[in-house]
Amino acid sequence: MIVNMLATLSTQDEPNRLRALRALEILDTLPEQCFDDLTRLAAAICEAPVALVSLVDQDRQWVKSETGGGFRETSREVSFCAHAIHEISLFMVEDTTRDPRFADNPLVTGEQGIRFYAGMPLDSAGYKIGTLCIFDRRPRQLSELQLASL
Repeated sequence: MIVNMLATLSTQDEPNRLRALRALEILDTLPEQCFDDLTRLAAAICEAPVALVSLVDQDRQWVKSETGGGFRETSREVSFCAHAIHEISLFMVEDTTRDPRFADNPLVTGEQGIRFYAGMPLDSAGYKIGTLCIFDRRPRQLSELQLASL
């Protein structure tokens, strides 16, 4: 219970969250095999066309690794992951067109056509710094195995 309370409080402390993110010195670095392996595995297990390891910076979401999406960076305004970092565990939107937070999002209405999102917050020093997430271009649900794996 104390851990959950700390995780909830930490998302409210944006300056320290950003310090924890920047202390990793990972933003704007080159691709790394271990992260690429992780996104490929998440996409395969979840049968999703897109998987990312994304880091939520002050004004942007930067992608450390991606499989299938062509994402490198988005503004934090349109980032699904910027919502997910406020959660203690998995954040999922089964149909983005039916969720008022995302229905008008250009990632939903535009060329990307995102209809499903699931993101597991990544933690560093007690702060949610980004996510391991998957996207799909169709509304859907995840199986129990997929949920547990993500």
